[in-house]
Amino acid sequence: MTISVIIPTLNEAHRLPDLLARVRADAFATEIIVVDGGSEDGTPAVAEAAGVRVIASARGRGQQLHAGAEAATGDILWFLHADTTYPSGGLRKIEETLARDPATIGGNFRLLFDGDDRFSRWLDGFYRWIRSHGVYYGDSAVFVRRRAYRKLGGIRPIALMEDYDFNRRMEKTGKTCCIDDPPLVTSSRRFAGRRPAAIVWGWLKIHLLFYVGISPDRLARLYDSQRRRGNRGRPASSEGRPT
Repeated sequence: MTISVIIPTLNEAHRLPDLLARVRADAFATEIIVVDGGSEDGTPAVAEAAGVRVIASARGRGQQLHAGAEAATGDILWFLHADTTYPSGGLRKIEETLARDPATIGGNFRLLFDGDDRFSRWLDGFYRWIRSHGVYYGDSAVFVRRRAYRKLGGIRPIALMEDYDFNRRMEKTGKTCCIDDPPLVTSSRRFAGRRPAAIVWGWLKIHLLFYVGISPDRLARLYDSQRRRGNRGRPASSEGRPT
């Protein structure tokens, strides 16, 4: 089996070199595709200098992941966020897990947050709990067999909740798994300066509105408005998503 690693980026020039070096050190990576959504900090040049394939896309993680999957050639697609720490041996673990059980169509990694605070530790447990109920997001490094991805209709190029939408379809279609070891470590930067209660309430509201059929475009505008209010007076992060 061959694996395509798809990394959506937006102004990640400072984080990308380390991530790419770690992924490229793993012999199971047959191709790495960086899908850039219009970075202004030289991210595409950084990726090209690392010798990986770079494609341009309309801005928005759903658009970028969709474009990357369309360009990929591997038997397995692995969607990896740029603000994660590559789990040593992660590619080998995906290959071994799927080879061991042909019925498994995909899955994700156990997620830990790098923040040194109580909310980050709470999130570690919360994400583990919701995963036990079949709920997980793109920041947990979702992987899927290519044939299953095609059967599911792929990731929809929508403005928000594209990961939740795809993962729920995957859960309803076939067997998935969560790789506990090695875990994936992701950045807590998206929560900096924001009140935990407001963050959780924002998530619940977005999910409820998505469930009742509010368009992802409207949800994205609502989420961005909430995030700007929460970060008023603080430096903006390039992470513009709740998940």
